[in-house]
Amino acid sequence: MTDNEVNSLIKLIVDQGYKVLLMKIITFLSDFGLKDGYVAQMKGVASGISDARLVDITHEITPHNISEGAFVLRNVVPYFPRGTVHVAVVDPGVGTERKGIIVTTRKHVLIGPDNGLLMPAAHTFADFVVYEITNKKYMLSSLSNTFHGRDIFASVAAHITNDVSFEEIGRRINDFVDLDFGGGERKENIVTGKIIYIDRFGNVITNISGDMVFEVICFNKKIKVLVGKNTVEIPFVRSYGFVKKREMLATIGSSNFFEIGINQGSAAKKLSVKEDDIVKIVFD
Repeated sequence: MTDNEVNSLIKLIVDQGYKVLLMKIITFLSDFGLKDGYVAQMKGVASGISDARLVDITHEITPHNISEGAFVLRNVVPYFPRGTVHVAVVDPGVGTERKGIIVTTRKHVLIGPDNGLLMPAAHTFADFVVYEITNKKYMLSSLSNTFHGRDIFASVAAHITNDVSFEEIGRRINDFVDLDFGGGERKENIVTGKIIYIDRFGNVITNISGDMVFEVICFNKKIKVLVGKNTVEIPFVRSYGFVKKREMLATIGSSNFFEIGINQGSAAKKLSVKEDDIVKIVFD
């Protein structure tokens, strides 16, 4: 983007963005779990500053798994009302030199560590502007080295819902950490991608888009899939119920990515696969 385009985007956000913040929603995503009270501390800080409605996305992200948190955030953010402020904390680098950032888009505000966690969600809205959080006025006075989710991110989110401007909180930057799940690549009759997420049902979700798959095949066909160390021939169907119980299948999931599942079973366990394993779809 040119400087003029960026300035126009900032003006749009300033002129229109705050108008939609009247609904005042702050969401929280983390790898904290619910045992230790960390989530409640973040909510306590936010509710002491703002009357925003507080909503949990999830706190069951695998500890330190930035990619997993980024995938979940990316898939959830578009379904919240325009103007929602999202706090995401999967932060193995807390207390180091890594920055805290605000990412402003045309529809949402994302707040968290500068480790790529926020970026897939930001990219879904195309244009965005990134600010480094620098103004200590909008942090807690007793700033810890190990809990920026409470002391910085929750506090900043609450102040933003109270109409504090982004420029007041920090400076615009271009040197942020990006995270890109990539996409499938097609060469002749083979589409190659990788596993980017495994959900709690054991469904294996790839970075191969549904659109790419539909270019070469339609539902109710059998396809050959090489995933991890496995080669399987499975039906490509609309959803899990189109195969028998415990039968493996391929489909396009709700995030519009190609995925492998088992009807009422775990494909990830059966295939012994993990994130970043290569997936190849071979078409006749």
